[in-house]
Amino acid sequence: MKERVKIADCAARITEALPKGLLLNTNGDKFNSMVIGWGALGVVWSKPAFTVYVREGRYTRAQLDKTGEFSISIPTENGVNPNIIKICGTRSGRDIDKAREANLTLETPEKIKTPGVKEYPLTLECKILYAQKQDLSAIPEDIRAKAYPQNIDSTNPMANRDAHIAYIGEILDAY
Repeated sequence: MKERVKIADCAARITEALPKGLLLNTNGDKFNSMVIGWGALGVVWSKPAFTVYVREGRYTRAQLDKTGEFSISIPTENGVNPNIIKICGTRSGRDIDKAREANLTLETPEKIKTPGVKEYPLTLECKILYAQKQDLSAIPEDIRAKAYPQNIDSTNPMANRDAHIAYIGEILDAY
């Protein structure tokens, strides 16, 4: 039996871990995990929510659009695993089986079909409530120049010209 946690009790841990790398997990055509360093934990429409930002051209985007759900796996006291960060943060799930390549142990989900990752044991199960493509012209120029350089195509795993899509996920379960 998984130990349920209150989001408020874990909020500091989640927001401190986010810039170091959390795992955004999807399970459309196959399980996929992507490292994210941007996100937002909060309340939207009176529901606990986690918002993730995924570039338009990513395999993860296709998975999110197909399933309407995701899980977030957060490292705890052991911190981030460099091998997981390397594989899940620089390789595309279109091309490889990330669970196998990164030696991920998948945890059976409780309320959705997307597993969490045992190596990053704090898990949020989320159902997408809303998705919105960013308007790059509304982003401050200094951020736009750094995060969305127009001369770098979508294959670059870090900054490139693709806008992000914000996916607001209602947190259905946390353990």
